[in-house]
Amino acid sequence: MTQTRKTTKFISMILTLSMIIGVLFIKEVTPVNAAADRVSLYSSTITFAKYGTTDYEILVRTNDNATDQKVIIHYFFREPYGWAESEASYVTTLDDGSKIWKASIRSEKCQYAIEYIADGETFWDNNDGANYDGTKRIGCAPIIANRLGYARFSSFGYEVDAILQNYAYCKNVFVRYTTDGWNTYHDQSLGYVNTNADGSETWRTYLPVGSSNNYNGFEYAICYQVNGAEFWANNFGSNYDINYCAHQ
Repeated sequence: MTQTRKTTKFISMILTLSMIIGVLFIKEVTPVNAAADRVSLYSSTITFAKYGTTDYEILVRTNDNATDQKVIIHYFFREPYGWAESEASYVTTLDDGSKIWKASIRSEKCQYAIEYIADGETFWDNNDGANYDGTKRIGCAPIIANRLGYARFSSFGYEVDAILQNYAYCKNVFVRYTTDGWNTYHDQSLGYVNTNADGSETWRTYLPVGSSNNYNGFEYAICYQVNGAEFWANNFGSNYDINYCAHQ
């Protein structure tokens, strides 16, 4: 009887230890925020707005060494058609090794979520279950150049807007532009406009560029200096020109 009790107690201890190891193993192979680390919205801008629908350019950042990668935007098109898909195309690789992807969507009441498939595994960025809407401009990007309409020319000049993350109170934001194809260039500061609902900030300036028909040499990029670091919104090295606008 004593031997039987010892044996039963030993088996019970082995089973308990196995369960503990199993739980620890499950926790180890299920990383927290794995999807957020691998895929996230970079930015969103309006490219066309008319006839009740709006076109958006969605940029997505992925951080993964997978061989086979695919990014798909699932979005609500319009009634009665419901939801649709748009596969993103690769744009560039950033200095930190992460990749930028671009997709275009058309929506009447914009809602969308991002699906990322890496070597057969699927990850989502769906704004913590709420989906993204058309008001979201900046995701994980440090700074973006906001795409404005044709009416950006005014008596003040050519309007340049930046949306940036509020990394610190003290910051410097300026636009570098040329009107002669970078034979010469000028730097001009942007001023704070407002804080947006998501905590990002909008900054603005007006460049002394006339509303003539000759913009062949006109390009610009926006720089954000904060906490000893420097971030550029420069269309991933291609800069922005007169065609960077929302067609309305």
